[in-house]
Amino acid sequence: MKITGITVHQVDLPLRAGGMRWSTGRSLATYDSTVVRITTDAGLVGHGEVCPLGPAYLPAYAGGVRAGLAKLAPHLIGHDPTETGVIARLMDERLKGHPYVKSALDMACWDLLGLAAGLPLVTLLGGRHGRAVKLYRAISQDTPAAMAERIAQWREVGYRQFQIKVGSDPDLDIERIRTTGAALRAGELLVVDANTSWLPHQAARVLRAVEDVPFHLEQPCAGYDECLSVRARTGRAFVLDEIIDGVPGLLRAIADRAMDVVNIKLSKVGGIGVARQMRDICVAAGIAMTIEDSGGSDIVTAAVAHLAHATPEALRFSSSDNIGYVDRSIAEGGPHNEDGWMRASSAPGLGIAPRLDVLGPPLLTID
Repeated sequence: MKITGITVHQVDLPLRAGGMRWSTGRSLATYDSTVVRITTDAGLVGHGEVCPLGPAYLPAYAGGVRAGLAKLAPHLIGHDPTETGVIARLMDERLKGHPYVKSALDMACWDLLGLAAGLPLVTLLGGRHGRAVKLYRAISQDTPAAMAERIAQWREVGYRQFQIKVGSDPDLDIERIRTTGAALRAGELLVVDANTSWLPHQAARVLRAVEDVPFHLEQPCAGYDECLSVRARTGRAFVLDEIIDGVPGLLRAIADRAMDVVNIKLSKVGGIGVARQMRDICVAAGIAMTIEDSGGSDIVTAAVAHLAHATPEALRFSSSDNIGYVDRSIAEGGPHNEDGWMRASSAPGLGIAPRLDVLGPPLLTID
């Protein structure tokens, strides 16, 4: 099988509930998502999606995705997309860095591998563990009372794990933690995510003030050493996210015992292939994982579901159903929230069929 063409599509995805707000005043009302379609001489078509959380979250932005694809995608024409490792190495040779640009292409090649094999990706990624994948719900930064009310609302549709966005004034963050912690019921779990925004002294102050509230602490500071210093001051379960952006960083953090849980975002690391490597390393090291992506819709959610469902349950901390945050569907057949859980499709590949009327005409065609 050979790649004969690649088209690039842009889709706006309005966010529910007025958008997402997180640390240091950052906010987003609409996702700017990029979808790629890879056609082949075998008549199979693979799909991938990448959607940065705006330009100020990770070193990624939507315009950069499409500019990078214009440079990188032509080098894939004529290659076999089912040789995902060869494709990944080729992309690294032709474009240094910029893993988020490679993510959608990698995803589409994995989709084609599954379609060619007649197997769902969950099978190719190791096999289905358990009946479903547990989901968490991110709670946008707001007043403490409004955030507690959001927890009650999302509980009604099955979520039992909540990640609250903090990282502003420490006094207000203390109140947010106390109020949302008090809103939890038995069996529910709270993650407090500062999204890199506290200085170490602020993190220490907040943690001292809420010692009696049970929660996991996520990415309190921007720097690796700063996070290590905070971890040394607390016995809380510790989650790292933004600063773990590939295999080398993961290996260092495991050696330093820097975290108990790591967030593996597909676009942050370059797609399904690298995320699978990181998953396997975490399984060997006994590190729990949240497997997700920074944004997107049905296609991204399908890819997340396949990798997460192929991960041993004991090491699966949670995942995110990206489609649950947006008001627009771009494909049929993808997984959705089912009382706080989602399941990988049993159909070949990603198991999705894109809504071509929603994708619209391509911005870029490469053949």
